[in-house]
Amino acid sequence: MKLSDINIRDPFVLLHEGVYYLYGTRGATCWGEADGFDVYVSRDLETWSDAIECFHNDGGFFATKNYWAPEVYFVKGAFYMFASFKGENMCRGTAVLKAESPMGPFRLHSDKTVTPRDWECLDGTLYQDRNGDCYMVFCHEWVQAGDGEMAYIRLKDDLSAAVGEAKVLFRASEAPWTKRVRHSSGKEGYVTDGPFLWRTADGTLLMLWASLSEGGYTQGVAVSDNGEITGRFSQLPPLFEKDGGHGMVFRDLQGQLWLTLHSPNEHLQERPVFFPLREEKGERIRM
Repeated sequence: MKLSDINIRDPFVLLHEGVYYLYGTRGATCWGEADGFDVYVSRDLETWSDAIECFHNDGGFFATKNYWAPEVYFVKGAFYMFASFKGENMCRGTAVLKAESPMGPFRLHSDKTVTPRDWECLDGTLYQDRNGDCYMVFCHEWVQAGDGEMAYIRLKDDLSAAVGEAKVLFRASEAPWTKRVRHSSGKEGYVTDGPFLWRTADGTLLMLWASLSEGGYTQGVAVSDNGEITGRFSQLPPLFEKDGGHGMVFRDLQGQLWLTLHSPNEHLQERPVFFPLREEKGERIRM
């Protein structure tokens, strides 16, 4: 099938041993009850397999709804999925699953969610610093925080749990392009979604993240002033402002850099789209 046939949000591409694996939030079950994630497989980024289920809740999993934003990383010989879930009488958060293959089956690796248990959180992503230490970067959700926060927490070496306390990196309203939104409950605030860390060839550390602007769902970028997660992040102009976001960056087999995100941000119409990128001096990636 083609990308235009795939209804997912929050696309994530893993390149492993010459094969591309595409993961994402199932469009049909995004906002309610859910029971799994799929992977799509390609060798050319154009033609993809049908959906292959790589994680399934057989009834014993701790969460039953809002299965969001699966990201898969190959670390120390195994595949780790970071994904967000919501369960009864618990805050939304990101858990870590593990498998021996990028095709799964993925099974719970952490003790439920790794993000702070009293925070409504989503979209945890893996960041490894230059020393190989691992962190989860995630969103403290605006429906609780008001001004949505981007935060990080150190992970144990086996990625099974957090070490220490979460620290806030920045808030959504710090980006001049963000727009205040209103929840169905009447609460107003600013959204943070979809962090993804990318280090450019000159060592610059960028964070892709998404929010709402006058153009709709928008793909933003921030830059660390010291090249690490501990730095101060300042906001750069958005990459995409045409109702698309929750993007990530990957390099293909030929060395070309790509941005993938979902667009439009409309239920059952979301599709993964790919845009070629180039790195430029001066802390930028451009379409």
